[in-house]
Amino acid sequence: MTGEDARRALADLVARVHDQPDRIAVLFPAAARRVSRGAGPSGDPDGVLGPTLEDLVRLELLRACAAATAPGPFADEVSDLYHHGDSGERRAVLRGLGLLDPAAAPLARELMADALRTNDTRLVAAAVGGPAADLLDLHAWRQAVLKCLFTGVPLAGVRGVPERVDAELVRMCADYAEERERAGRPVPDDVHLVLGHSPDDEHTEA
Repeated sequence: MTGEDARRALADLVARVHDQPDRIAVLFPAAARRVSRGAGPSGDPDGVLGPTLEDLVRLELLRACAAATAPGPFADEVSDLYHHGDSGERRAVLRGLGLLDPAAAPLARELMADALRTNDTRLVAAAVGGPAADLLDLHAWRQAVLKCLFTGVPLAGVRGVPERVDAELVRMCADYAEERERAGRPVPDDVHLVLGHSPDDEHTEA
């Protein structure tokens, strides 16, 4: 499919979702096949370093649905798309959580927590890379950073690094690095994005 064909296909899907928002349940899974798939601007076809083309397509469908649906029903749709979707669909939903109304923050936290319980680096990266990650309390966010270190998700893509780094996270990451060294295992270079940050304790979040 040429670029022009893909743009027309996307425009058609967006228009259909805008006119009939409940159609997203059918069109969302088929978006990659109907429009485009592959590496996005990051060049990573797995979607760890940034959204893939299919992620971007599905995000457009989510935006169309959000624009045409009341906040409550849209949140229900997002929940259904995540829980009934495959890993690629879930990744796109996670990247689109910022479209939810603030009242749906508990849902956003629930879906991010679910993704962070997995070892799927694509889901972990999507959960921590978007604006919805700001909804994680500091304890959950620290744990998410450690999860990224354990699974190999680059910390450069974690929202809040280094702005939210505090003394406790520095300590946790230092302990992690020391444990790796004692075990004779390599320490990810990314850990220095935290260890190289010297937060002022008096500004540490509770």
